[in-house]
Amino acid sequence: MRVTRRVMNTIRRAVSDMKEELIKEKIEELIDEKKLHDLRTILSEQNEADIAAALSELEIEKLSIAFRILPKELAADAFSYFDSDIQEELIKAFSDKELQYIIDNLFMDDTVDMIEEMPASVVKRILKNTDPVTRKEINELLKYPEDSAGSIMTTEYVRLEEDMTVQQAFTRIRNVGVDKETIYTCYVTNSKKELLGIVTVKDLLLSNYEDKIKDVMITNIIYVNTTEDQESVAKAFDKYNFLAIPVVDNEKRLVGIITIDDVIDVIQEEATEDIEMMAAITPTDKPYIKTTPFETYKKRIPWLLLLMISATFTGAIIARYEAALGAYVILTAYIPMLMDTGGNAGSQASVSIIRGLSLDEIEFGDIFRIQGKELLVAAMCGVTLATANFIKLLVFDKVTVTIALVVCITLLLTVIVAKFVGCTLPILAKRIGFDPAVMASPFITTIVDAISLLIYFQIASHVLSI
Repeated sequence: MRVTRRVMNTIRRAVSDMKEELIKEKIEELIDEKKLHDLRTILSEQNEADIAAALSELEIEKLSIAFRILPKELAADAFSYFDSDIQEELIKAFSDKELQYIIDNLFMDDTVDMIEEMPASVVKRILKNTDPVTRKEINELLKYPEDSAGSIMTTEYVRLEEDMTVQQAFTRIRNVGVDKETIYTCYVTNSKKELLGIVTVKDLLLSNYEDKIKDVMITNIIYVNTTEDQESVAKAFDKYNFLAIPVVDNEKRLVGIITIDDVIDVIQEEATEDIEMMAAITPTDKPYIKTTPFETYKKRIPWLLLLMISATFTGAIIARYEAALGAYVILTAYIPMLMDTGGNAGSQASVSIIRGLSLDEIEFGDIFRIQGKELLVAAMCGVTLATANFIKLLVFDKVTVTIALVVCITLLLTVIVAKFVGCTLPILAKRIGFDPAVMASPFITTIVDAISLLIYFQIASHVLSI
């Protein structure tokens, strides 16, 4: 029997979940039985990410016990995978010596990410237990704007000089590589730390020991500036398939690198933010399960109030045409169908355009071509829906041909208007500096609802002479 990739992925996730649950149960059992040596042996055989996932499910007392018996290097690696609230609890339980070891063995970007999530009292203790050089680097990284390339970069990279030989480069890598986040790509600078080129370990391995770095390095470099938005950095990784990218200041001096693991976090954050904006929710950095009801309320209520107020236009339109509805009560029955179809049609267009804008596949200059395409699609969709609905109205609802024409003509025009609005508003929003995701389902639906009712009652008034 052929097993699809989706089924295989589901099986793998299920096995992974079972593995984490089994590890957790075994950890609790060994702690209760005080078999800490056996626990250390079991944990030492696990991946640091799996260890963090399993320990995160424990009570803080048992978590502290299990964490302390880990080999020191493994403990430092696993620490960066914990959520910020667990990291905070562990830091409070650490002695100064334990805290200093953990900080010394964390990569700089992970340390900065952790500090940004901690209360001031914990940050003060962390900085107190770092050496002056590390403290200076932390403060330098913290000064960069939030969501900029500088805020997610690390300063732990291998720097080479252009006059080095390949053999000297290998010696440098061996001496400093153990503390660097990546050694596969090395960066070549001059005495002023200006970025001159990059060289990979593959290039070095395939070169002669006596070759100069300046003859081996690649000088056509793709880099980002410290103030560049992190979303642009993610797009650069996607376009060039990088594992790491250098970060330079305004004088093109190399100040750090961004690695793929940090970009994956950025992609997840940006996708989450877009999804929340499209659902009319103010974005938040906290996971849903750790957000209090009041915090969730504060994120949602402003948008709900705004949409409720804007939806009052719909009520005003219905009130204005109360006489028409009184003469033909049957018209009321088809209002929900018209409004829902218009909202769905508009959402289809807006989601496609928002995705295209996010991936830089669409620019403002494409607006007329996009509108033309969506109008053609809308016409085809509208005719199909109107035809199907016309048959349904006559056969099943037993309405008159005149009523059926009013409803179906309105349906056709509503779909056309909805798709036109849905494709246009996100592009205009980006043009004037707003997030296109704001112009998603809730706003599109509210606008289209009002327009569809106006079209409906105008057509009814003229065709039915009311």
